[in-house]
Amino acid sequence: MALGFFGLALFLFLTLDYDVGASPSASASASAASSEGVEVHITYGSVIKLMHEKTKFRLHSHDVPYGSGSGQQSVTGFPNVDDSNSYWIVRPEPGTSAKQGDTIKSGTIIRLQHMRTRKWLHSHLHASPISGNLEVSCFGGESESDTGDYWRLFIEGSGKTWKQDQRIRLQHVDTGGYLHSHDKKYSRIAGGQQEVCGLREKRADNVWLAAEGVYLPVTESK
Repeated sequence: MALGFFGLALFLFLTLDYDVGASPSASASASAASSEGVEVHITYGSVIKLMHEKTKFRLHSHDVPYGSGSGQQSVTGFPNVDDSNSYWIVRPEPGTSAKQGDTIKSGTIIRLQHMRTRKWLHSHLHASPISGNLEVSCFGGESESDTGDYWRLFIEGSGKTWKQDQRIRLQHVDTGGYLHSHDKKYSRIAGGQQEVCGLREKRADNVWLAAEGVYLPVTESK
């Protein structure tokens, strides 16, 4: 198991352009720690999969545009664990003092960058394709990001900083919609994948957990 985590960490290390260099062995050990029951924080720069608590699907994107609404890159829920298009890089809000390796407190605004396409998890007032709720898409790029990419993290329960396997909600700053999914599935281009959308109402269907990934070690305060 540890070897598998190391291989994933090495792959991500070689394919990602982090703001600050990180040791692949350190990243692998951070991931492996979760499999051994050690508490693991989500830190800026970590590469994670977000699992929808109710359906166990992973937050997913791919270079396929929506056929309606904004026409931007689509975001779905993916049923299989082993898919590289479900990795997201945790990034801070621009203009803050946050740096790679910092922990993330409940109430903090974050951004999620799709690892493969480098676009940002985004939302706006366009209607989602199946349910007609708020559309969630991927948009922008390395040098193109706006407030439509801002999501406020809320930790469910008593925890103050984000940890792996902790129940969370992500509320879109501009629209107020919670990142949401349900068992309504696409039948054609993304057959078998389920809709991800924004919903202003707080429900059990908008709870997520950080699952698989490479969790960078916490930066020690000096």
